[in-house]
Amino acid sequence: MSQSVNPTSRGRIEVIDIARAVALFAMAIYHFAWDLEFFNYVERGLTGSGGWRIFARTIASSFLFLVGVSLVLAHGRAIRWRPFLVRLAQVAAGAAAITIVTLFVTPNSFVFFGILQLIAVASVLGLLFIRLPWLVTAFAAAVTLALPLLISHPVFDPKWLAWIGFFETPPFSNDFIPIFPFFGAVLAGIASARFALVHGVFDRLRGWNPALRPMWPLGVLGRHALLFYLLHQPILFGVVFVFSLAAPADKQAVFRADCQRACLAERDGAFCERYCGCAERELRAEGLFDALMGGGPDETQMTRIREITNQCSFEQAK
Repeated sequence: MSQSVNPTSRGRIEVIDIARAVALFAMAIYHFAWDLEFFNYVERGLTGSGGWRIFARTIASSFLFLVGVSLVLAHGRAIRWRPFLVRLAQVAAGAAAITIVTLFVTPNSFVFFGILQLIAVASVLGLLFIRLPWLVTAFAAAVTLALPLLISHPVFDPKWLAWIGFFETPPFSNDFIPIFPFFGAVLAGIASARFALVHGVFDRLRGWNPALRPMWPLGVLGRHALLFYLLHQPILFGVVFVFSLAAPADKQAVFRADCQRACLAERDGAFCERYCGCAERELRAEGLFDALMGGGPDETQMTRIREITNQCSFEQAK
């Protein structure tokens, strides 16, 4: 396809909408697991470590990659300002809504720069790259991905600077997607789309549309990704919340299991039994147990929780 042709002039590419829908379902799975953790039905820290953490980062990166592809498809020849600004306003409004809601529901870990905030910023910054040669943008993507590995400083730790991505200690937030390195995924999408334009890849993908017609529900979902994003988590969270009222999780059992699991990785069973008993007792004495198990300790409380657990470890090692 010639670069002078507006990519949108030949209709939608169903496989891209379907890919977006698949990413939405993956995101819903992750968020449901997060909800179960929040209400203490699974081990604490499950979704923030190991394979679940990789899963979350993969989902976010796939969305951002598709943002880059979509920018080129929609504005490859010339920026269509009216639809661009309408879409930008919708994303920004959704981002503001999530910040406000999470500020009330989880005030100590509210979403101040999550994926919607990044998509809004990246959509604007991405306009600078959508007509550059794909190799230039690919190089910019590599630099964006690599810089946080080379630059980090405590001056970037406060929330008003952490969103850039050069922090040393990440902030407390339920969804934190900083510009560096994640804007690199958007740039990778832009570079890939420019490469696809040069080599006629989109024409071939568009030729798959008739074969993909049986999967039209996924295509429809992919075209309404923002609405799905805004609605699915309140629904899932509400379902788990209602279930927790009827069959609440045993916070004490969850705490002891998590504590034992973490402790046994380094110490023997007898020590861990004493240590976990001390930690639970002291946390309850200072009124921090419910804050910890409720998923809402602030930074001051977390500092004190760490002090208590370190003190228990020291005392039980004597």
